[in-house]
Formats: sequence, C-alpha cells, structure tokens
Amino acid sequence: MQTKIAPSILSADFSVMGEAIKRLEKCGADLIHCDVMDGSFVEPITFGGQMIKNIRPLTKLPLDAHLMIEHPKTQIKFFAEAGADIITVHYKACAKISDTYLKETLELIKSYGVKCGAVVNPDVPVEKIYDVFPLCDMVLLMSVYPGYGGQKFIPEVLEKVKKAREYAIKIGRPDMDIEIDGGVTEENCAQIRAAGANVLVAGSTVFKSNDMAKTICNLKK
Repeated sequence: MQTKIAPSILSADFSVMGEAIKRLEKCGADLIHCDVMDGSFVEPITFGGQMIKNIRPLTKLPLDAHLMIEHPKTQIKFFAEAGADIITVHYKACAKISDTYLKETLELIKSYGVKCGAVVNPDVPVEKIYDVFPLCDMVLLMSVYPGYGGQKFIPEVLEKVKKAREYAIKIGRPDMDIEIDGGVTEENCAQIRAAGANVLVAGSTVFKSNDMAKTICNLKK
C-alpha cells in the first residue's frame, strides 16, 4: 500500500501559511493535516473551521481535519462546508457523551459527502472502535498524547497499528487508511510502515527540516 505523508500545519509559521502550503505541495506532501484543538478536550487552542476555509482555495491536496474537541457533532457541518476532505473525531470525546455518539458523528460526516475516521489515544485499546471500522475511511492512532507537537513517539502503539490493519483486512477493508500521529521521524518511519500504517502525520520533522522534499521522500521509503 502506498505511504502517504500528511504534514501537520500546526508546526508551520501561521504568518506565511499560504507559502507553507504551496511548499508542501512542491515537496511531495499527500495530505494537509489540520489539528483543531478547543482548549477543553486538550489544553491548547489552535484554530477552527475558518482556517480550513482559508486554506481550501490554496491547494488541491486533501485537507485532513483532526478534531480534538468536545461535542464534535456540533461542529461537523461547519468543517464539512469549510472544505475538509476527511474529518476524524476522538473516541474519548464521544464516549463521554453516549455509547452511540461516535457512530452518529461518523454517519453525520458521511452525510456531507466527506470521508470520516475515528481516533484513539495511546491509552485507549483499538478494540474500542472495532464496531465503527465499517463506517471509517480512516483510523487514526495517536502515538503521543494529543495537545502538543514535538513529543517522542510511544513505541507500544505499534502493536495497536498491527491490530488495526489486521482487523481492517478481516472485515474486508484492506485498503483502509491507518494513520499514525505523533513523534514520526525518519528514524522510526520504517517500523511504523511495517506495522501497517500507511498515512504518517509529521509536523516538526517536516517543518524543521533543512530539505523538506528529501525528508518527505525519506518518510515514504
């Protein structure tokens, strides 16, 4: 399966975001990962749907909106209409509300013609979201605890990646995107790909590189 690199614009210079997006396109990025944080589900506040709306005319690359927010269902319409191509929501945020909230939110995303995905933190077993795998276009496994960039990769997550890929194959979805987010580097990317992840989110690794194109290429190898 082809490896796709999704640089996180949280690591970009917001004052020249347009230039950063164009540079990512030229350097071989496959998606643009947009980390949306509300200051409640996670401590930091980053940006909302307006950023997605502003970026949308600047690139043809898919916009991957990772919602680290409380009550995500209330925001789906705005992000879908802003131009997100895929919206992922956290199991933990949904489970606090009801047992069916995650499923309902994923169904709502798909009703807008947008791809959807479920996210689990490092301390959440991937089995918790097996019931929504058939709905998902992507499963996102956090390899750090969400909220801050530049954290070190948690290697125990690799076993969850293997389980996610095996289960996707078991239910007849071998082409499902398995995304990994947090601490991805040129040194550990081979392990991550071998475990079964095909979409790698990289923020600091890409934006702090002296040769962005080479770094993105190396992450895909």
